[in-house]
Amino acid sequence: METIHKIGRRKTAVARVYLSDGKGNITINKKDLNTYFPTASLQYKVNQALALTGNEGNFDIKVNVYGGGITGQAEAIRLALSRAMCEIDEENRTILKPEGLLTRDPRMVERKKFGQKKARKKFQFSKR
Repeated sequence: METIHKIGRRKTAVARVYLSDGKGNITINKKDLNTYFPTASLQYKVNQALALTGNEGNFDIKVNVYGGGITGQAEAIRLALSRAMCEIDEENRTILKPEGLLTRDPRMVERKKFGQKKARKKFQFSKR
């Protein structure tokens, strides 16, 4: 099997995932998964697509991720892995789609407008 390359995004985080045959090693930015994501909930998010399709321990995964915070990065990796699982076997799509793992979350930070303090917040109004 050749290397499968997929991209996942969430907010401003971008994850590039390289999937190849192996023993289940997950390397994120040249660090181990447990080192990069110390909390169990983030580790679960990263492994969710693999667990649902039953592919834990079948592939070596190398991830380059940048931008955003750790939660956004974990969810970007999850989307990229879900897309890679669909490329490996089209049957995986029927498993991942109902869980919402193939949907790109479109929510982004709203831009700040001029004449305002933030995106929606206004400067304090003084009547007199």
